[in-house]
Order: sequence, then structure tokens, then C-alpha cells
Amino acid sequence: MKIQIFLLMLILACTSGCAQNKADESVNPFYQTLTQEEKEVIIYKGTERPYTGKYDKFYEAGIYVCKRCGAELYKSTDKFNSGCGWPSFDDEIQGAVHRTKDGFRTEITCNTCGAHLGHVFLNEGFTDKNTRHCVNSISLEFIPARVSQGADMDTAYFAGGCFWGVEYYLEQATGVLSVESGYMGGRKENPTYREVSSHQSGHAEVVQVVYNPSKIDYKELAKIFFEIHDPTQVNRQGPDVGNQYRSEIYYRSVEQKEIAEELVSLLELKGFKVATRINPATTFWKAEDYHQDYYMRNGGTPYCHKRVDRFS
Repeated sequence: MKIQIFLLMLILACTSGCAQNKADESVNPFYQTLTQEEKEVIIYKGTERPYTGKYDKFYEAGIYVCKRCGAELYKSTDKFNSGCGWPSFDDEIQGAVHRTKDGFRTEITCNTCGAHLGHVFLNEGFTDKNTRHCVNSISLEFIPARVSQGADMDTAYFAGGCFWGVEYYLEQATGVLSVESGYMGGRKENPTYREVSSHQSGHAEVVQVVYNPSKIDYKELAKIFFEIHDPTQVNRQGPDVGNQYRSEIYYRSVEQKEIAEELVSLLELKGFKVATRINPATTFWKAEDYHQDYYMRNGGTPYCHKRVDRFS
């Protein structure tokens, strides 16, 4: 009888553990799609090998955000070289990091989404603050304080439904130098259109916009983006349905992020229930040649995009 009870308790424990893992890995539409390697650390609380992370010996000016939800976690001014093999910070952005006792150590997680970051250690004497946040690079994304390709060129990334229509309207804006259709925000390298449209990669259909900031600034460009698609629709745009058609802005700098957030706030004050995600830019994968300048080459006009004044 004791053996039967023990086996029953063991089964219940395993079932509970599996259920917990399933809950931890549940998909939030506003989270970035993670690779399996990223899941091992961010969801299942693993640790990347020391001295292998891309931010271990990285000291550019900017902020570090959560890889999964994009929440701001650390400032570059608080980063220091501890020699431990992982990025080290002696302070976090106020309210950004949650601490949980983990045996003899203290685990740190993103206070917004619960993503595992690493551990915090005290009284080691590395800096005057006597604190070391030991963080996995794979849990972070770095956003430069400012990104510029030159005085007459900058880049923006937008996802707003079928990239044919977004490309069509943004190409017409004065100051835009080029627009290319492609994919971003997924877990697979160099995805194909078939993989994206069949939801095998997690990418969104995205346009890469190269523009002249002296003729059109980022704010005006982002306004056009919000006016040529419906930012209240979730994982669709008109008759096109699927998470590859989600509304999303991928920012390249803190400045772009703040402008995007400002415009969302303006729309919300006007009563729009904005579904647009705002996340750091990752690798842009250019789409197949037959997707480029689709309407210019084939004639016609977009069937699910049109310009609507939303800011007046």
C-alpha cells in the first residue's frame, strides 16, 4: 500500500512539473519568439557557458532589455568587467528586476514577464555598490543610445500586415530612399516565405525602410505606418489572417522606441485599442525577389491597406 501511495505521489509530481513547464512556455502575443537555445535559459532557467555570450566584453552606450518581452532592465553605465565570463551590472533600472531566493543563491528575473536572467551576488567588492548582477547574454537584447548610418541615411523596420501593401505606401513618402520586404522577429535563420506563412518560423512580414532624416524624421515615418494599416487588429490585416501579419515596430535605438511609444499613447488617448507590439530589431531577412516592389511590377493597388488620418 505504501508503495502504491508513493507511486501515485510520484506521478502527480511529474504531472504537476509538466504542467508548470507548459504554463511557463505559454505564448503571449506580445512576447518575442524564442529559439530552443533561448528557451533553455529564459524559460527553463539554464545557464550559458561562460565567456561565450555576446555581451560579456561589450561596453557600448545604451540600454539592455529583456529578450522575451523587451522591458528595460539595465543601463550600460552600470555594466562593469568582473572577469566572471558573464555580463555584470552593479545596479538595475528601478523596479525592472525581481529577486527570488534560490538555495544559497538569489535568482534574478524580469519583473515584467518572469524571464530568467541569472543571479545576483552581494559584498564581493567589485564596485562601490557591492552588487553584481550576473546575467546571461542570451536573456538580453542591447539597444544603442543612438544609431545613425550617416547624416543623410537611417533605417526603420515596420510590420503591418502583408508587406506588399506596407512597402507600396512607404515608398511614396518624401525622404524615403528604399523599401525592402522581408522577415523579422522569428526563431529561424534565413526563413522562406513558405515557412513564414505556414507559421514554422515565428517571423512577421516586415519592411526595411532606408530614409533621409533631413527630409523625413522617424516620427513622421512612424505616423504614416500607423495610418496605412489598422493598428487595432491582432494577428491579421483585413482578409489576411495569421501571426505573420501582426502589427509591430522593431526599433533600432532608444530614440525610436520612445517615439513609437509616444505615438501609441496618442492613439490610445484618441480611443484606439492599439495592438501594435514594440520590440527591439533583430536580424532582417530579405524576402524572395518576387516579393520586392510587388505592386510596382504587377500593377494594381493594395487590397488591405489604405491611408487613414488617425492623428488629427
